[in-house]
Amino acid sequence: MNSVHHRTATVDGHEIFYREAGHADAPVIVLLHGYPTSSFMFRELIPLLADAYHVIAPDHLGFGHSDAPRVAEFTYTFDALTDLTSGLLDQLGLDRYALYVQDYGAPIGWRLALRHPERISALVTQNGNGYEDGFVESFWTDVWAYGANPGPDTEPAVRAALGVDAIRWQYLHGVPDPSLVSPDTWEHDFALVSREGNDEVQLALFRDYQNNRPLYPLLHEFLRTSEVPVLAVWGRNDEIFGPAGARAFARDAKDAEVHLINGGHFLLESHLDVVAGYLRGFLGRVLGQAGSGTGRFR
Repeated sequence: MNSVHHRTATVDGHEIFYREAGHADAPVIVLLHGYPTSSFMFRELIPLLADAYHVIAPDHLGFGHSDAPRVAEFTYTFDALTDLTSGLLDQLGLDRYALYVQDYGAPIGWRLALRHPERISALVTQNGNGYEDGFVESFWTDVWAYGANPGPDTEPAVRAALGVDAIRWQYLHGVPDPSLVSPDTWEHDFALVSREGNDEVQLALFRDYQNNRPLYPLLHEFLRTSEVPVLAVWGRNDEIFGPAGARAFARDAKDAEVHLINGGHFLLESHLDVVAGYLRGFLGRVLGQAGSGTGRFR
């Protein structure tokens, strides 16, 4: 088993927590988590990559073990979260890396790629949306309504997403065998979202999510012009970001590799070995293997 280090760095006055593993000279992969979780979602994937790759998995501000200032102290937007992630990567001296994005990690990752396209060696999206095709209307209608007109008429529907039932649903929907998903996942996330003042943090990001959509045409142009290698490995039963969102990457990315798996939004919880196998194969082809470890998928 490869050792995983748990570290913090101060970026623009905020403590950012991150998990790190692997040799410093190995090709880098940065793992960016979604809502409502943290780098905790990668806890079992990181050791499966660390024999061959230098793995970095930060907690976004307001999530996990990173600082979570109140909304009166910090303006939570995806641009601002990207600034902090970029600052962390700069501080760690990382100027070339692959990105693995899921859910909220996707709009942060897309911004990183658009700001510094020369730094991106590969893109891996696991239920991380980059196309209008990916939005499942039944889920997103309330989010768009709240973003367009925040207030007492639209807030209750999105505030419900902070509850334990909604978080449990995110983990279990679309999973053929729900017994594979540990209750620790949603209980861990619910406890952190329930911290005093964190509800307003999450509502601020719900409001800002609509501002990710104008980035999509820029992302598509980046995919076409850069010809960066793309792997889409996706829970095909996801009722947040549907499988059309995975297939869409093949429109713009050269030779995109797309795999639809019989799982849900948090695919690593039920299909860790499947995802890790595809990921190891893809990274080995586009980045090359490094080191001489004995990872399970080497």
